[in-house]
This record gives sequence, structure tokens and C-alpha cells, in this order.
Amino acid sequence: MADQPLTDWDSGLCDCGEDAQACCYGFWCGPCLACTVSGRFGENRCLPLCDMCVDKMISPAALSLRVAMRHKYGIKGSLCEDIAVSCCCPTCVWCQMYRELKYRKKSPVVINMQVQPYVNMQPHPMMAVPAQPFRWGLQKQPGPTRVQVLCV
Repeated sequence: MADQPLTDWDSGLCDCGEDAQACCYGFWCGPCLACTVSGRFGENRCLPLCDMCVDKMISPAALSLRVAMRHKYGIKGSLCEDIAVSCCCPTCVWCQMYRELKYRKKSPVVINMQVQPYVNMQPHPMMAVPAQPFRWGLQKQPGPTRVQVLCV
């Protein structure tokens, strides 16, 4: 990851206007959105439900997933910034991570510009001989006398 330059989040923390569906999903059913984000990121879908068991000052699942996402995708930021936004507006954090995963999961179009060598996979052409009916008969060969049965 040290070789890749750090990038910004695809959308800002309060850019709910970019994806109104995600914003409504987070506002009306925040725990469901959090579980969806956790599952799409590769963690246990129930991880965000652990936040219900701790003090509401900070959301450990939101904080840990945000930090993990920043490191995985090489996104600029700091732990202090992650703590601050996770404390101030965990719903906005979950919405931002949801939008980021949607952006990152888009499948890129790959075009192979490498020239491939030409390979002829067809068999060699064969000469066709016109079909003639079989004629059985005796023919005498010139030279010493012998009789052969020929198929003509």
C-alpha cells in the first residue's frame, strides 16, 4: 500500500444528496445500514449490533470499520479524525462508508490491447475424389500372364 498514493473519500461525510436512497436507509433504519456495510466490507454482519451494548458516546464498530476501510483503500485521514466523526455523527459515518463501498465495488471494464498471435485451428484441406461406382472384373495385365481382380 505504500506504493499507492492516498486518495480522498469518494463522497464527503455529509454528502447524502449524492445518494438519497442510502441516506434514507441510514436515517430510517440505521442498524440495518450498519449491518449491510459490515457484511459488504467482509466483516460479520452482526458486528454493528455490539454498539448497542456500549456507551453511545462512541461507536466502536463504526470507528473500527472506518479505520479499516481507510487503510484498505488508501484513503487520506487520521485516527483522530475518525474518532471525531464517529462520535459526532455515526449515522453519517455509516452512510459515507456505504457510498464508498458502492463506489469501490463497481466492476471496472478491462480491455486487453495485447496483440494475440494468429493460430489456424482448421485441419488441412483434403482433396476430394469424385465417387465412382465399384466395378468388379478380371483384367489382364501386360507382361507375364497373370490375372488380377481389380476394383475400379
